[in-house]
Amino acid sequence: MFLILVFLASVSLYLYGTRTFNYWKKRGIKHDRPVPIFGTNMKQFMQKASMATVATETYNKYPEEKVVGFFRGTDPELVIRDPEIIKRILTTDFQYFYARGFHPHKTVIEPLLKNLFFADGDSWRLIRQRFTPAFSTGKLKAMFHIITDRAEKLQVITEEIVDREFYDVRELMARYTTDFIGVCAFGIDMDSLTDENSHFRRLGKRIFERRFRDAIIAAVKIMFPELFKNLHFLAPELEINMKHLVQTVLKNRNYKPSGRNDFIDLMLELREKGKIIGESIEKKNPDGTPKMVELEMDDMLMTAQAFVFFGAGFETSSTASSFTLHQLAFHPEFQEKVQREIDIVLSKHNNKITYDAIKDMKYLEMAFYESMRMYPSVAYLIRMCCVPEYTIPEIDLTINEDVKVIIPIQAIHRDEKYFREPHKFDPERFADGAKEAIKNFVYLPFGEGPRACVGARLGQMQSMAGLAAVLAKYSVGPAACSLQVPLPEPTGTVSEGFVGGLPLKLRRRDVFYSP
Repeated sequence: MFLILVFLASVSLYLYGTRTFNYWKKRGIKHDRPVPIFGTNMKQFMQKASMATVATETYNKYPEEKVVGFFRGTDPELVIRDPEIIKRILTTDFQYFYARGFHPHKTVIEPLLKNLFFADGDSWRLIRQRFTPAFSTGKLKAMFHIITDRAEKLQVITEEIVDREFYDVRELMARYTTDFIGVCAFGIDMDSLTDENSHFRRLGKRIFERRFRDAIIAAVKIMFPELFKNLHFLAPELEINMKHLVQTVLKNRNYKPSGRNDFIDLMLELREKGKIIGESIEKKNPDGTPKMVELEMDDMLMTAQAFVFFGAGFETSSTASSFTLHQLAFHPEFQEKVQREIDIVLSKHNNKITYDAIKDMKYLEMAFYESMRMYPSVAYLIRMCCVPEYTIPEIDLTINEDVKVIIPIQAIHRDEKYFREPHKFDPERFADGAKEAIKNFVYLPFGEGPRACVGARLGQMQSMAGLAAVLAKYSVGPAACSLQVPLPEPTGTVSEGFVGGLPLKLRRRDVFYSP
């Protein structure tokens, strides 16, 4: 009897775990052969490869296809290889693909994921509507003094590590960006620059660290969504620490704007304006016009926005700036051009890293863009079909509601169809006259369309200021343990991580340039 039950359970599990595997075959879409339960995502589930690596491998395996089928567990997904289809999904037909797809199957949305990055539908639209003005040029200029202060502090800290055999510049730049986000978001000196093991640096690391617990919960929620819909993707300590952090700041300000003009103040100002009201992206009146919807800016919603601002703010910027340093270390000819420009520009701005000074550093910007091409901070995008059926006209392919599409940014950025010698670091492909030749929707470091990164300009200015601060006084070169092509971290999440970080040798500059 027991053996019969085991047999029946095994058969049931097999049938459940293969029930969708004809989805792409019936539609004539090429794909790898899926494994029961795991689909074609076994390597990521087993923490043998990051999602960025899996998406890149899938993209490269089918060079003649415009789309490639994929199965995340039993869920059919579609990897997009064609720029015109990418444009359609991100912009032209955005109204059918506004969701990131992190909360399908009526999954219970955990508190910290009700933020601008992960929220979908009306919640996303209302939050985005209120937060977009916070990242205007005027706001950016007003907070730039914080960037200047942190960049100068970064120079002091770099002086303390300059004589070491090597230092992980990924960690150095993460400490800098964490410190900036602390002041900019919470009005708190997080002391990440002077203390490598500060509480906030540990918290930042934990957000993007994929431990065994995280991998298991993510896998079972994807494979068995109805059974495990109440499990939280995020570790409990993250929610506890973020709630405590935000509540401490709110209490210190008596739940009212303090005049600091930081992110917490912005949210308190938004709350004083009352409920967020706007047109629905999901619901229609009988006459076809959008319904009006509203959202309350309560403490937990504020905590969720603070969480994503803190996490995404330091991770994306530190990835971009540290890889720029890494590539300049292996290409001293470009490093010299960057440093020459930094010296000349700073001499015109009283040797101060100001907003206008950073705007004048065009060659540094080119190097930054090129590093973002090779290692984009967000290595892939996911969007979900939000209508019962949608037909992609370019290939006459109809997909169903809740089917997700993957836009493998990292793979596209390294495709020789769009970038000559894509694995070569060459900032001058972004020079005036050259960058205009780059095909639309093949360079997407900040995404594109209505869900493009709202803080892109702030992130870029913060990163470039940190780079200018380091390179104004120091040069970087390979250490004995440095790898020109770093090994991807298989447990990476949104950004591509590197095994062993990005160790470099820093030395004081002995050559300076004048106008």
